[in-house]
Amino acid sequence: MKHSLTITLILLGMFLLTQIIGLGVVASYAPHVEQVVRFNEDNSTTLENITTYNLPYGMDPPQDIEPKSSLVSIIIALVIAIVLMILLMRFNAEKFLRLWFFLVVIIALGITLTAVLPKFAAASFIAILVALPLAYFKVFKRNIVIHNLTEIMIYPGIAAIFVPLVTITTAIVLLILISIYDMYAVWHTGFMQKMARYQIKTLKIFSGFFIPYMNSKDKAGIKRQAGSKKSVKVSVAILGGGDVVFPIILASTVMQQLSFWHGFIVSIGATLALAVLFYMSEKGKFYPAMPFISIGCFLALGIAYLI
Repeated sequence: MKHSLTITLILLGMFLLTQIIGLGVVASYAPHVEQVVRFNEDNSTTLENITTYNLPYGMDPPQDIEPKSSLVSIIIALVIAIVLMILLMRFNAEKFLRLWFFLVVIIALGITLTAVLPKFAAASFIAILVALPLAYFKVFKRNIVIHNLTEIMIYPGIAAIFVPLVTITTAIVLLILISIYDMYAVWHTGFMQKMARYQIKTLKIFSGFFIPYMNSKDKAGIKRQAGSKKSVKVSVAILGGGDVVFPIILASTVMQQLSFWHGFIVSIGATLALAVLFYMSEKGKFYPAMPFISIGCFLALGIAYLI
């Protein structure tokens, strides 16, 4: 996993930029509490507090959802998604998977773009119109620039959906559980490696940052096979989407319950921890990034509480 300094800085830069954009997007969907009048069956009226986040496309969470039950719901949803991914990979359902990715990308991009557009009635519709061609070129045309550009905008949109469902405590528990799963899936079963290879080689898409690059060995191979029809292997630097979105969820939750700067400190902690992982890692090996990132988040959160 140890890459050139340039590639490492690009990955860290995209990671941190996505964290900052995530804080901004979630802040734009800050909860708004308003009182509404409810008419009872006995003709009496009561005032009820309604919390809205103004998320587009019907993505606002249910009213009065409990953090504990929402954590269980998130875990169940993640388990279902993983099991479904395994089944679809086994049955080679590439078309369905590409359609699944396509729809998720459109919605996530739409949420992020709606947040940055001026507030007017058709903002979410305009956002979808912009998201559609970006999602098409990302999923079906495989353009590296568009791929990474959209990745930067996708995870803030996904985080905005999950942040209303968690507290700081439940977000911490979620990161711990994801870290344990990440270690198991990388070091024990190798599922993460299999899924990454399947996405890149079969689906021609990847849920995460993806940077192909050539080292001296790759360049030498190209020179040797100049004029040949043989393919040349090119090295890639990757960072999974889960490694990007889960620290955004914690940092954004901290921001909403404390302040922007408290959340930003958590994002910095996640970025520094990722930098340490890149420094310690060896080329050609897969590492579970979430345990390192989670530790960085928790240490930064402790510092934030002391400020």
